[in-house]
Amino acid sequence: MPKPVILCVDDEIVVLNSLKIQLRNAFSDSYLYEVAESADEALEIIEEFQEDEIDILVIVSDWLMPGIKGDEFLINVHQKYPNIIKIMLTGQADQEAVERAKKQASLHSCLHKPWEGKELIETIKSGLAKL
Repeated sequence: MPKPVILCVDDEIVVLNSLKIQLRNAFSDSYLYEVAESADEALEIIEEFQEDEIDILVIVSDWLMPGIKGDEFLINVHQKYPNIIKIMLTGQADQEAVERAKKQASLHSCLHKPWEGKELIETIKSGLAKL
């Protein structure tokens, strides 16, 4: 049976690499760690995993990205896959966007860049505990 997935979405590859390292250090090989550099790419990845019947448990998404903003992306995901835990990680989200994501995407948490690795891992663990 394939491992479940934690998906990180950010338009900065440095951020994605850092997230992947922190996740692997915290959860070792309990999960697959996927990254996407845009919301569009992330949506394609989600569709592929769904077709292969691989569960995405958590999405950690930036807010300010080219194309679709993080709140819109997470709302789209929530409409199709309401059980995925959604976390926003951002340096620039406006409060309205965060509130919209909380209401319409059941946002689990919003963390601010630069983030604290321990806080990120604890947030993911608290989200996973809800599953």
